[in-house]
Amino acid sequence: MIEKLNFKEILSVTMVLFAIIDILGSIPLIIDLRRKAGGHIQSEKATLVSLLLMLLFLFLGEALLKVIGLDISSFAIAGSIVIFIIAMEMVLGINFFKEEIPETISIVPLAFPLIAGAGTMTTLLSLKAEYATINIVIGIFVNLLFVYAVLKNSQRIERLFGPTGLHILRKAFGIILLAIAVKMFRNNTGF
Repeated sequence: MIEKLNFKEILSVTMVLFAIIDILGSIPLIIDLRRKAGGHIQSEKATLVSLLLMLLFLFLGEALLKVIGLDISSFAIAGSIVIFIIAMEMVLGINFFKEEIPETISIVPLAFPLIAGAGTMTTLLSLKAEYATINIVIGIFVNLLFVYAVLKNSQRIERLFGPTGLHILRKAFGIILLAIAVKMFRNNTGF
């Protein structure tokens, strides 16, 4: 397993997941959820549940696909399209995916779908078609450490970046995500 450790892969996976999870772009939503919850976010619980969901899907998602007759490559192509759409949302500032925000904050709005949502799950299986599993797991841990730090310090981050800084960051990661989606599509279709 040690021979499969690859810093370049870990960095790529980390960047892809960072862009997909888009925790910095979600800060306005996190702030809104925190206000609805009376100022408290369960950062530890949300991060641990997200980790569990992501690891379960990484390891059992392929078996689930086989049960329904799909291969990872087909899922990766579908995933690249979903990632492309998410990236377009980030770049253009339009919402293709509409989700209701519940009145109370709990694991449901934070861990799922905000952190470990459909885009993240699709991305994990798409990444599995290209990268060693150990490198993906490390990328998940790196991202969730960052997610935890952001959840714990959302007020400070909001003051530090300001609305304009967060907007620019979201656009920049959207462009990177578009390029990643195109690469994943090409790698799994042979174009």
